[in-house]
Amino acid sequence: MPSFSDYVIYVDESGDHDLTSINEDFPLFVLAFCIFKKSDYVREIVPAIQDFKFRWFGHDMVILHEREIRKQQAPFKFLQNQDVRQRFMDELSGLVRRSEFTLVASAIDKRKLKLRYASPENPYHIGLQFCMERTHAFLMENEQKGKVAHCMFERRGAKEDNILELELRRIRDRGNYTQTDMTELDICFADKKANSSGLQLADLVARPIGLGVLRPGQSNRTRAILAEKFRRSPAGKTFGWGLKIFP
Repeated sequence: MPSFSDYVIYVDESGDHDLTSINEDFPLFVLAFCIFKKSDYVREIVPAIQDFKFRWFGHDMVILHEREIRKQQAPFKFLQNQDVRQRFMDELSGLVRRSEFTLVASAIDKRKLKLRYASPENPYHIGLQFCMERTHAFLMENEQKGKVAHCMFERRGAKEDNILELELRRIRDRGNYTQTDMTELDICFADKKANSSGLQLADLVARPIGLGVLRPGQSNRTRAILAEKFRRSPAGKTFGWGLKIFP
């Protein structure tokens, strides 16, 4: 039986990796790796999310999807009331702020990628490598060498999942910038309907990361919260350590 890491990683994305038709309102592909210490996740984060759901919905079967919340779609139609929406968003922001996790993310500008390279790589694969390299470095910094850490992804379809798994294993087996053996990282897939607290938090942070990259001068509450979550250098630097913007 393998030795398991003290950490688990939940992954989500915002935007798409299509280079043929780019959405000018959100021309990025963002990948977010949320790294949780398992003891914090089990004892603090999951109970806090459950409590939030029971108070707002009366049950815990609701999936906190950023898009549905933003667009006030079912089961979040009650957010069309401005006062209720303000209270809900205040509580949700507080929940994210209090959740202990380290954030590693990549933001690929697809417009610049197409301009710079004649045959650009898949933005998903580029972002995946950046995030895996930094996540693995975080694990090594926290004495996790030789311990298997699972990266949890949401299923998208058999074909896409197989391609993603092959790419992750290629990067892991020295197919990365420093040719580092990242055997500590493994991949797991969860059904889209899985009520996973970690995947929901990853979903909630991915788009705000992209908006912060697109509009760096625009302040917002979520961006300020996430700024405190990013992995940092010993000198406190975020860019290149917790957040990789490319190209």
